[in-house]
Amino acid sequence: MNTVQMIGRLTKDVQIRQAGQNNVGNFTLAVNRPFKNKQTGEYEADFIMCQVWGKQAETLAQYTKKGSQIGVEGRIQTRNYENDQGQRVYVTEVVVDRFHFLDPINNNNNQGQQAQGQSGQYQTQQQQGQAPQNQGLNIQDEDLPF
Repeated sequence: MNTVQMIGRLTKDVQIRQAGQNNVGNFTLAVNRPFKNKQTGEYEADFIMCQVWGKQAETLAQYTKKGSQIGVEGRIQTRNYENDQGQRVYVTEVVVDRFHFLDPINNNNNQGQQAQGQSGQYQTQQQQGQAPQNQGLNIQDEDLPF
């Protein structure tokens, strides 16, 4: 069984590129470890490379930005390629099957509502042919830990 579930914050905006007939989005997710460093007393994070395909890539890129908190579900994949210097490079990443927006919705009707509500709102609006309203986040770059 190869399944992964993570919650973290985007370290930068999702990068979209064309791969054949599909779009592919690449991003890095900063995932906090569940314990503090004994020497510094601070939480550390792992930076996990992720990949999302097709319409999901476009949606994720459109409604998130650096610092956005998301949950992802997917699988671990390894691949390798030869770089410009002729060296073999090995890559391990998470291929995202589903994602969930976890930042609060910033409108009067749903203020403070989290994860399940926002995902549910997106699915409902998507079925009605509407895009979810993204009001943005009030997070400054200096507030981010990366």
